[in-house]
Amino acid sequence: MSEAFESIAQGLREAIALNEGQAIQANTYRPEAIDVGQLRHSLGLTQAEFAAKFCISLGTLRHWERGDRKPHGPALALLHVVAKEPQAVLRALA
Repeated sequence: MSEAFESIAQGLREAIALNEGQAIQANTYRPEAIDVGQLRHSLGLTQAEFAAKFCISLGTLRHWERGDRKPHGPALALLHVVAKEPQAVLRALA
């Protein structure tokens, strides 16, 4: 088996183990969940305003606020940055 293949296979085994809740040797980072509705209210924005300002679909925002879905990946990272530095994000997106 080639070195490259073994590296890919090992990565897949670790991803599966992590997804199943097993401890793995790799360093991982999972941001905490965020209350999107509370964040939006703290900024004094309507759902439409928040969605437009931060490039999030209004439907997705509503699902997050109702709890039907949870933000993950880059969207969750963006929301954490918005929570800490909303004006910086708005400047960057302008």
